[in-house]
Amino acid sequence: MTRLIATLNLDDAKLMLSAAEAKASEFDIAYNIAVVDAGGHLIAFVRQDDALIGSIDLAIKKAVTTRLFDKKTDYLAKLAQPGEPFFGIHQSNGGNVVIFGGGLPVVRDGRLIGAVGASGGAVEQDIAVAQAAVSAIDLKP
Repeated sequence: MTRLIATLNLDDAKLMLSAAEAKASEFDIAYNIAVVDAGGHLIAFVRQDDALIGSIDLAIKKAVTTRLFDKKTDYLAKLAQPGEPFFGIHQSNGGNVVIFGGGLPVVRDGRLIGAVGASGGAVEQDIAVAQAAVSAIDLKP
């Protein structure tokens, strides 16, 4: 029997990217922004003109990390400090875990349906850009 799951789709991702780009423009910083589905697979990605090449991978991995652990990446960063319970987590999953702030889960009806990752500015800016993406989907009927 086929089992359907709740997940983000391409229309959702486009809406999220648009909102995130608008927020990034407030900072006057070029951003890389990634949206993944409930399975952690990339749905959509945008690299704004002049966005840092090194941040491409960070944005995607922030989104995937969020989905892997169903936690905000800035929360994981706190738990990954020496002496904390998740110390060394960044080395898991083939070293593909990124614990800088800017990765946020997308939840609908109490279920995680995807995630977003943003990279390009300071941690607080990355979080704000990612939050703009999440807020856009929260407003969708």
